[in-house]
Amino acid sequence: MKHPQNSKMRPQAQRVRLKPVAWASSVALLAGAAAVQAQQAPAAPAANALETVVITGIRKSLDSAVTLKRESRGLVDGIVAEDIGKFPDTNLAESMQRIAGVSIDRSASGEGSKVTVRGVGPDFNMVLLNGRQMPTAVIGWEGAGANGSRAFDFANLSSDSISALEVYKTARAESPTGGIGATINVKTARPLDVRERIASIGVKANYDASVGRLPEPLQGDKVTPEISGIYSDTFGNRTLGIAISGSYSKRDSGSNKAYTQNGWGTNDPAVKSVSPAGNIVNQPTGLYATSRDLRYSLTGMERERLNGQVTLQFAPTKDLKFTVDHTMAVNTLSSKNAEMSSWFNNSFSGALGSNPPTKFTTGSVAAPVVQTAIWEDGKHDLAINTGQYAQKSKLNSTGFNTEWKVSDALQIDLDAHHSKSKTSPDSPFGTYNALDLAMFNQGNATAYYDRDFPILSLPGQVFDGTKTNVTGTQFRNNLSDQTIDQGQARGTWRIDADNKLLLGLGFTKTKNRSASFNNQNNDWSGVAPSLGQFAGVKTGTYNLSSFFGRIPGHDDSRLFSSFYMADFDSLRAEAIKVKMANTPGMTQAQAEAYFAAAPDYTKGDDWRATEKSSSAYAQWDHAFDTAIPMNVSVGVRYETTKVDASSQVVSRVGATNWKSQNEIDLSSSTPIFGTKSGKYTYWLPSIDWDADLADNLKVRASYGENIGRPGWNQMQGGQSLNNPANPNGGGTGSTGDPALKPLKSKNLDFSAEWYYAKSSYAALGVFYKKVNNFVTTSSFDTTIAGILNPASGTYYNAALAACGGNTQPLCIRNYIFNNYNGQPGVTATSALNIAEVTGSITGAVPGATPIPFKITTFKNGPGDTIKGLELNFQHMFSNSGFGVSGNFTKVKTGLKFNNLRTDEQAALLGVSDSANLVGFYENDAWSIRAAYNWRGEFLAAVGDGNGNNPVYTEPYGQVDMSVGYKVGKNLTLQLDLLNLNDGYIRQHGRTDEMLVSAIQTGRRFLIGARYRF
Repeated sequence: MKHPQNSKMRPQAQRVRLKPVAWASSVALLAGAAAVQAQQAPAAPAANALETVVITGIRKSLDSAVTLKRESRGLVDGIVAEDIGKFPDTNLAESMQRIAGVSIDRSASGEGSKVTVRGVGPDFNMVLLNGRQMPTAVIGWEGAGANGSRAFDFANLSSDSISALEVYKTARAESPTGGIGATINVKTARPLDVRERIASIGVKANYDASVGRLPEPLQGDKVTPEISGIYSDTFGNRTLGIAISGSYSKRDSGSNKAYTQNGWGTNDPAVKSVSPAGNIVNQPTGLYATSRDLRYSLTGMERERLNGQVTLQFAPTKDLKFTVDHTMAVNTLSSKNAEMSSWFNNSFSGALGSNPPTKFTTGSVAAPVVQTAIWEDGKHDLAINTGQYAQKSKLNSTGFNTEWKVSDALQIDLDAHHSKSKTSPDSPFGTYNALDLAMFNQGNATAYYDRDFPILSLPGQVFDGTKTNVTGTQFRNNLSDQTIDQGQARGTWRIDADNKLLLGLGFTKTKNRSASFNNQNNDWSGVAPSLGQFAGVKTGTYNLSSFFGRIPGHDDSRLFSSFYMADFDSLRAEAIKVKMANTPGMTQAQAEAYFAAAPDYTKGDDWRATEKSSSAYAQWDHAFDTAIPMNVSVGVRYETTKVDASSQVVSRVGATNWKSQNEIDLSSSTPIFGTKSGKYTYWLPSIDWDADLADNLKVRASYGENIGRPGWNQMQGGQSLNNPANPNGGGTGSTGDPALKPLKSKNLDFSAEWYYAKSSYAALGVFYKKVNNFVTTSSFDTTIAGILNPASGTYYNAALAACGGNTQPLCIRNYIFNNYNGQPGVTATSALNIAEVTGSITGAVPGATPIPFKITTFKNGPGDTIKGLELNFQHMFSNSGFGVSGNFTKVKTGLKFNNLRTDEQAALLGVSDSANLVGFYENDAWSIRAAYNWRGEFLAAVGDGNGNNPVYTEPYGQVDMSVGYKVGKNLTLQLDLLNLNDGYIRQHGRTDEMLVSAIQTGRRFLIGARYRF
């Protein structure tokens, strides 16, 4: 007698879809293959239970997730909505972190936005919406410019219309490529698959405590609204179906950050030049680093999100079904920022008067626990920056699907969609802008790094508006635009009860554009020729410590007590007046344009790439009629991709200007285009095996190969030079290579699952990934014809000799101005023989040599392994209503960052251990859930703004809770409590003392109601 699980092949929930123009040829090819029953989700296998079971609470949702895990081929985990319109978390990424092996990256507001799976970062996890690849339009925030990420930002999607999340951790031939960590399928409800009419509306009030931790001018509303609704019904004896869902939410929040923007400089010779050397405590002998600056930044953020989906279905017969759907999402982000910072500028001290000496830690890598910068003239600038950022993201996706059951043996599915995502500026001041107001009365500064919170001490510092000047402005427009046209076709042929053949074709065309133009004016000598003209700017003074009350060290007595904040509108208005007053002939319109974003992308960086991929696969599923029931799936996927990258970059030619101590301004001319192409083809085999050793014990083994495509920025066609250059270090730039090979991962999985009671199980899994073709950075040195270095030549050499070989720019510039003013290339704009002479030194000085440029590019490097262990459990305490679930994941990789090296390294980002624990109680009226999520330390970036330095995110844990109460049959009251432990996120460099950032947000509470009609 056949085992029940072998008497019939398990249903698979995957379809592959094809572009309409290719339907005819695809049908002809697939018609020769007979198939099994219709499938719903084209991206990955799933159980029919997700389509037919009406979800009615926590336990039922967990039952459905267990069914998905137990009955799927390969290793699959999922989360199912408790009810239509009621996903268990307010954010999809927050939900996914409950799954073993899944960790989230949090945005500045504290919300989960992107996911890392089994140590593989967001760029290499494929995210699908109902089996379709969605476009991602991501741009840099805080001036970072166009972003080459392929990662999907879950913050753009509301959870209200989501019915299930499916995370496929093993590669299969029928699964699309790109997810070497996992393929994640986000599913929405289909009206003909729901066995009842659904009509509900929900409202919530969102209270965000982080708003109250901001200065009043930056604060938004502490309480903001959310509203959502869904309607789904069928007509004409279930031949017609319609589903409409929509949601609107507004959230105001705050983010307070202490950080270093310009990173940690390694082995700075200025430390060794302190005389005598013994004046520095623990003078380092090996690798050491010092910070370039220390900043305190306060940001008030506002997000408005509008989501909507319409689905129409028509089933003229029980064997034929058509589906048309449209999904839209609009996510608007804006923020107001204030920042106070001190620039240390390599001016390290030993013991000097009342200032403490710089003191280093001991060990193989030394870091300062005390770092003192000495400014002998007492006229250094304390920066008081202000900015306003705004961007809008729009996603629109229209799809068409046909499911045709040709016969009892043959099923054909066709699918096509056109999707577009665009993120663009949402303010006349651009995506990002900053006005730098400097107060030139700062004396010596000391930074202490012996606490979690970095402490800046400014002895004797007072606010004096008569000492202020605008010393730099930046108004940047960023644009990201991506379009996907995708067609997929799938045929399934049930050969007999134990054998099934799946065949598929696919075509995807992705057009990606990332553009940026930065109107940056480095007037470090000041917009005004003398101090005092900005004295009337509206400013405020606040208690610095009060904004970081959760971070240990915020109340340290050494901390400078004040936070100075300038009003953006007042500062910009005054800057326009001052600029006009000091620039003869400048009109009001010209002055306003000087302090605004330029909308013309034809003058900036413009990266464009078209990626065309074609695929075909064949997969055989077989069930063994043996004493031990077993199933096997064997398949192969063919994938070929062609990339054309054409990039416009700003041409840097002509005059150069050493306008300030540390910056050489590069002039620009007509942008130029550079074009490159690349192509790659892969055959990707896979095999999944499972066996039921007992009715409640299942074991699995899987092997599969997958690829992860390079980032869009890594395939940039032209060469871009960054502005400004450094007088000592030279210039920097970047270029890409569309001929880069994708990462290739060979994956091996073993797992055992024990379903010891209804809705209860324990599982143990191990995984091994061999990743090749890892994309890493490299660099080469070059010079550009015509770009000459003002910090070279006859005048520079004479100044260097007069300054005793000291390369510090202040002495050298003062000597050149005082001795060569009016000579070729030298023009002083201030009085001579003062503490700091200002003016310009250009590349026209005699004997100037070319500026050396270090160009960063990308290459395929050697691979390494990722291996780990996953533990899962879920236990229901009989019929008591109580339950608990949890998981732990341990991940190791050879792709680590070596803290003892300063060269470029191929390190894998995001690798960390993680754990989750969820407890709940549910009865007819109450639904209570509490969850704790923990993520261990992980490498977040390679490059901290000052070279090949690591950025590690320290361990972070968060407690969330939700309480629901059902009033009568149709009304449910809901309370969500997020970040109850009020955690903060801290990042460091090679050692704990090398602080990169410490971010504090706050708790969030949502109270609402949902009424089901």
